[in-house]
Amino acid sequence: MRILHTMLRVGNLDKSIAFYTQVLGMSLLRQKEYPQGEFTLAFLGYGPESEHPALELTYNWGKYEYEIGTGFGHLAINVEDVYVAVSKAKAQGAKVVREAGPMSAGTTIVGFLQDPDGYEIELLSKTFE
Repeated sequence: MRILHTMLRVGNLDKSIAFYTQVLGMSLLRQKEYPQGEFTLAFLGYGPESEHPALELTYNWGKYEYEIGTGFGHLAINVEDVYVAVSKAKAQGAKVVREAGPMSAGTTIVGFLQDPDGYEIELLSKTFE
């Protein structure tokens, strides 16, 4: 078994795709409209879905915002250098909700961005041994 994808509902698909591709460096893997259901799905990721988990963005036509809720925390993205990644994201107009620095209860360097719909994205430099 493996994780295939995580789904987020978004209010502006083009703006969200731009954020995840331009700011976070993902590729748009596939996109399809479902006229009968009045929604569009876009799958993004860092490699082919056969080998890597993807992010599914769901745009329900005519629905422009969602409440994130208290159960959702964040998506985590591994980057080479958190300080550089946060700086580049800020230069591209991304909203930084926590500057890069050590986490409060440890030494891991983290930074947090917010996507166009308000979902938090944690950037961290972590090796998995």
